[in-house]
Amino acid sequence: MTITPSGSFDPAKTAGLFWLIFPSVMLPMFLAVSDQTIVASALPAMAASLGEVERISWVVVAYLVAATIAAPVYGYLGDVFGRRRLMFLALTLFMGASALCALAPSVLWLAAARVLQGFGGGGLMSLSQALIGEVVPPRQRGHYQGYLATVATVSSVFGPVAGGFLTEHLGWESIFLVNLPLGLVAFALVFRIQHRPGVRHEQWSFDTPGLLYFVSFIAPILIAMEQLRQFDPATAPQVIALFAVAGLAFVLLLRRERRTPAPLLPMDLLTQPVIWRANGLAACHGAALTSLVAFLPIYLRVAHGLSATQMGLMLLPVSIGIGVGSILTGRFVTRTGLTMTFPSWGLIGATIGLLIFALFSADMSIRQILLVLTISSLAMGTVMAVVQVTIQTAAGRKALGAAAGSVQFSRTVGAALGTALLGSILFATLAFADPEAPAIFARLVDLGADALVGLSPARQKVISDEIAVAFRLAFLLVPLFTGVGALLAWSNPSRRI
Repeated sequence: MTITPSGSFDPAKTAGLFWLIFPSVMLPMFLAVSDQTIVASALPAMAASLGEVERISWVVVAYLVAATIAAPVYGYLGDVFGRRRLMFLALTLFMGASALCALAPSVLWLAAARVLQGFGGGGLMSLSQALIGEVVPPRQRGHYQGYLATVATVSSVFGPVAGGFLTEHLGWESIFLVNLPLGLVAFALVFRIQHRPGVRHEQWSFDTPGLLYFVSFIAPILIAMEQLRQFDPATAPQVIALFAVAGLAFVLLLRRERRTPAPLLPMDLLTQPVIWRANGLAACHGAALTSLVAFLPIYLRVAHGLSATQMGLMLLPVSIGIGVGSILTGRFVTRTGLTMTFPSWGLIGATIGLLIFALFSADMSIRQILLVLTISSLAMGTVMAVVQVTIQTAAGRKALGAAAGSVQFSRTVGAALGTALLGSILFATLAFADPEAPAIFARLVDLGADALVGLSPARQKVISDEIAVAFRLAFLLVPLFTGVGALLAWSNPSRRI
């Protein structure tokens, strides 16, 4: 059975429609999101094999920068040339770059291949969201977007676990080679979606200057955020220069997009209150969730002495909570037509739970932490399905791709910013309180409680207290992000579809 555009079927009368649509967009989304995080566990093995340990972080940053740039570009081109055609292009680029990654003889080669892989992965993420908007009527989209949000969240948490397992048993190259058979399956699934041509005006031409300004804005700002997360005062001039370049490029980008007839970023669309508030909500959600997932394992290792396996298991409640919350929210949206009501209340609950965690986690047991994080994650699951449905409905079919790309872009930038700010506060607090604390903290991450052996009991107590204070201040950012997200949800004028 072939999937046809939304105007040509009645979902209530089409048996098995979900299983025809969802796998076709689920696997590309899974591949793209998991590859953002799957390399994390393999970085030490890559450094040992390829050398150049000082450059190994490029492997992560290269994909992030390229995927962030690619998301709105694919959305823009999908509106013009058709989304299924662009999905095949993104899959081809992603698979080819994965093979190049596995063959990499050096870190520079690997980083360059990861750029190409990110250009494919960013397209897979934004096109998967847009294809649902193209095929499924607005009222039914909540159901599908809820499941797709679950896939994205589970993929990001699953990535490091799968990367560690594959690296340990098959070598780091396997984390890239596994994309080849999965990519072929994704090709076959996407073929089931009927091609729908895009909308292109006779005078249309690609917005090349807009793309150049956009790249000049995104690349420096994401690299600067990566430097901020490490909090090395020696890099301050470089960070300032990168932000200056990004600021200038942003001004030129806005000027260009307001004047060109076929803008890469449609400003008349993105400045609508419904859309910019929803994108702001996506950014806040990305900042809260990604920073929590990034630093929660480190906190559990340092403060509670958990092993790597135990740390991975502690992330499961977050993943499951987000997934269940997303699925339930999607179903409620489909049944009731309500949209922003769910994150408006859900993020209030998440903010309260995350505030409790930030303030009292040092005195909580592991079970209590699990309970608080599970409830908070369920509440955070009310966000992304609603954001996608709201923005796609407001944008309409002609700008569906640009709208979906803007969500992915907002969420990625929010995630990078949130992680950078949390890391900066954590390490700045440690360094300010005690010049020796950052070095001891790094040993604690590597060795656990054994890193404190040889220190006097009084010194151990001081270090423990300093780390607890630093984490408390850093984790207070997470409920701040969800609190701002709640305000954006409450103020969004779109409440029902």
